[in-house]
Amino acid sequence: MNLIVAADKNWAIGYQNKLLVSIPADMKFFRQTTTGKVVVMGRKTLESFPNGLPLKKRTNIVLTANPACQVPDAVVVHSLEELLEELKKYDSEDIYAIGGESIYRQLLPYCRLAHVTKIHHAYRADTYFPNLDELPDWEIAGDSEEQTYFDLEYQFLLYHNKNPKQI
Repeated sequence: MNLIVAADKNWAIGYQNKLLVSIPADMKFFRQTTTGKVVVMGRKTLESFPNGLPLKKRTNIVLTANPACQVPDAVVVHSLEELLEELKKYDSEDIYAIGGESIYRQLLPYCRLAHVTKIHHAYRADTYFPNLDELPDWEIAGDSEEQTYFDLEYQFLLYHNKNPKQI
């Protein structure tokens, strides 16, 4: 399994159920990376999408504790155990955790690769991603040149987990 996230320099990822910033190159990378794949998200992440609808051209899986939650064109699961069982149906390389904070924290041990758009700015935030630089099993396996969007500097980083748990 993989994950994909955009985080600021403090590993913040959101504020009031919205992304901190929308960088066109990051959005394009997200689309190119996840189209045709399986995306795993929480209910609040789903609700943050346009019209609260699943992403097109992807298999959408939503993890929510709400037993009444139903989402057209998505698979809804209600526990980590149920999610892991559902994910066995797919090639691990094709699965991407896409948020939010709770989903990332639960699935991080199972992820082999983390695609991180690291934004060199600190935003006001209420949602955070675990600091991969402080986790002993994670190491940077690749990085891009520093990019600029207006006056915002960022780069694409690829982290590798040396000991991912098996699904």
